[in-house]
Amino acid sequence: MIRERGPLTVAAFMELALYSENGYYARAVRRSGRAGDFFTSVDVGPLFGELLAVQIAEMAELVERGTRGDLAPIDLVEAGASDGRLSADILRSLRRDAPQLFERLRLHLVEASPAARAMHTSTLGDVASRLASSGTDLPASFEGIVVANELLDAMPVHQVVMRENGLREIFVDVAPQAGPESAALRVVEAAPSTPALAEYLARVGASLEPGWRAEINLAAIEWVRTAARRLRRGFMILIDYGHDARELYSVTHAGGTLTTFARHTAAGPEAHGAPAWLANPGGQDITTHVDFTSVRAAAEAEGMQTLGFLDQTYFLLALAGLGGAENAAAQTAEQNSERFATLGRRLALKTLLLPGGLGSTHKVLLLGKGVGAPALRGCSYRVRVT
Repeated sequence: MIRERGPLTVAAFMELALYSENGYYARAVRRSGRAGDFFTSVDVGPLFGELLAVQIAEMAELVERGTRGDLAPIDLVEAGASDGRLSADILRSLRRDAPQLFERLRLHLVEASPAARAMHTSTLGDVASRLASSGTDLPASFEGIVVANELLDAMPVHQVVMRENGLREIFVDVAPQAGPESAALRVVEAAPSTPALAEYLARVGASLEPGWRAEINLAAIEWVRTAARRLRRGFMILIDYGHDARELYSVTHAGGTLTTFARHTAAGPEAHGAPAWLANPGGQDITTHVDFTSVRAAAEAEGMQTLGFLDQTYFLLALAGLGGAENAAAQTAEQNSERFATLGRRLALKTLLLPGGLGSTHKVLLLGKGVGAPALRGCSYRVRVT
C-alpha cells in the first residue's frame, strides 16, 4: 500500500496502522486489560466510572439550572468509548445515586471500531435503555457532558525533527532494497507536508534545538474544535497522559514521545535499526503524549472556558471525598467507609491515585460552555499538575 501511495506522513501511516479495516483498533473489541496490550483506568474496575459519575451528576445539575420549565434531557457523550464499559459503570452509578438524572440521560457512544460498536448494547446490559446512539462521529448538536478518556493520545500525529537548516518532517517509505513481495519500511526526512506544523510550534512558543524530535497532533486539535462547536451548552472532561507545551517540547522529551505498547510493555526507540513504531503495522498500539496547551487553546477559541487542569490523583481524591477536612465537598466518614469497604475497592482506588502511575501521568482538563465558571467538585481538593 505504501509502495503504491508513495511516502506517507507518520500521521497517515498511523491512520492506516490503527484505524483502517485491518488496523490495530478496528480488528478487536478491546485492546486494554490484563489480556490486552496496555492498562487504563477503566480496567481497574467500576470505581473509576463511579467517581466520574459524581462529577457528571454535578455538571448535569449545573446545566439544568439554566433550563426553564420542565427539565430537558441531558446528553452524555463518550468519545473513544471502546466497548462501552466506562459508560456502563457511570450509568449504573447514576441509576443508584441519581435516579432522576439517569432517566433523563441520553447516552451517545462514539467509537471507530466496528467490532467494539457491535458490543455496545450487550456491554451496557441493564442500562442499555439510555443508549441514544452508537456511531463513529459526535452528535451534530447536543447539550450536556462530553467524556474522552485516553482518546487524544491515540490520534495520528505528524513527527518532525529540527535540523541545522530548519524543520523537517518524518515520512514512512518502502526501503529501496525491498523486493516486490517485501514490506520492509524505513523513515525518511523531507520538507514539511503542511505549513501548519511550523505554525503549530510557533503558536505554542516551542523552540526545538537541532536534533530534537517532536510530535504534532493536528487531529486532536480538530477534534476538540469540532466537539466544542457541536456542544451547545455544557461541559467537557478530557483525561489523558501528556503535558503542557513548555514541558512537552523541551529537552526532557527531545527524542519525541511516539511509542508502542504490546503485552503491557513499551517499546524502546528502535528495533532492528528502525523506529519501534514502524514494526508490525496493525499489530501493536502506537501512542504519543498529548499537548494540553494546544488542546486547551483550541477549545477556548470555540467559546469554551477552562475550569480546571490537574493530575488525575487530585481530581479523583476530591470526587471520592478523601481530600481532607478542607474539602468542602467531602463525604461523611460513614459514606467513605461504605464506598471503600472491600479490599478490592481500596486497591482499585490506590491504583487510580498512585503517583508515577495512572494518578500522576494522567491529567484531567475540565472545560465549560455557557455555564459560567463554577467551582467544580473535582477541583475542590488541589488543582495541581506534576
